[in-house]
Amino acid sequence: METVLRVSDTLKSFRETRLSSLRPPTEFFDPNRVSRPADLNTATHRISYNTRYFSGNYGLIVALLAVYALITNVLLIFAVLFLVGGFAAINRFAPDPIQVGEHVITQKSLYTGLFVIGIPMLWISSPFSTFFWLVGASAVLILGHATIMEPGIESEYAQVQESV
Repeated sequence: METVLRVSDTLKSFRETRLSSLRPPTEFFDPNRVSRPADLNTATHRISYNTRYFSGNYGLIVALLAVYALITNVLLIFAVLFLVGGFAAINRFAPDPIQVGEHVITQKSLYTGLFVIGIPMLWISSPFSTFFWLVGASAVLILGHATIMEPGIESEYAQVQESV
């Protein structure tokens, strides 16, 4: 019961912090604010401001890309579920050694069998390429959007307020 309360508190705090910072799609995709930066200094300023201002939206983009990457890599899902399910099953159903005929099967031998099958499956499913695809796709989308979106009028007031 205590774990359920902790999980609900964690979800509530996540909703209050991250999801409350989501900007509306009309603001995030505003075509009137799209322009090419004049120089590298302007681009750096835009990236700095927009990554803070649209942080909730960018987090949502990364989450959606991660879901897409997992859906398109079925073998990775299967390998992770196999390993996690194997750990759970071994811990739940075989905490003590089991006698099968003349052989004694211990937790150690079950874990060894799980690793012998699960690790090559995980290696074949290429989790590293999926991770680096996610990092690259997120970086291109986020930095591209942050570079071409002009900061709003509120950014000028934020600079004045910081100096006061």
